[in-house]
Order: sequence, then C-alpha cells, then structure tokens
Amino acid sequence: MSVIINLDVMLAKRKMRLTTLSEKVGITMSNLSILKQGKAKAIKLSTLNAICKALDCQPGDILEYKDDDKSG
Repeated sequence: MSVIINLDVMLAKRKMRLTTLSEKVGITMSNLSILKQGKAKAIKLSTLNAICKALDCQPGDILEYKDDDKSG
C-alpha cells in the first residue's frame, strides 16, 4: 500500500510556488520539499490542515491511496 502526496499537483492547480506556500503555512522549504517529493514518512494533521487552508482544498486533494498489491 502507498499513500501518495499530490502537493505538486495542487500547487500547479492553484498556480502557487512552494516558497509562497512555505510563507503562508509557516513550514520550512525543506520540509515542504520532502512532502512534495513523496519522501515523508508522516504528516501532522495540523500541517495538513494549514496546507489545505492555504491551498483552499480538501485533504483528499493532496493525499491519495494506491494499493500496490494488484493481485486482488
């Protein structure tokens, strides 16, 4: 199972740069970059809340679940 973080997709849809999101949310560029690249092991709900507020979106717009087990 994999949870995919589509932060880059939402940034593109909102025509927002990572630096602007960093300023609005108060999270470092390096931490947002880790999220954007899908390398994060966890995300705090308060962080997800702040990102959703800044991007005017729902958590499901950012997080996506894909089942790696294709056998059923």
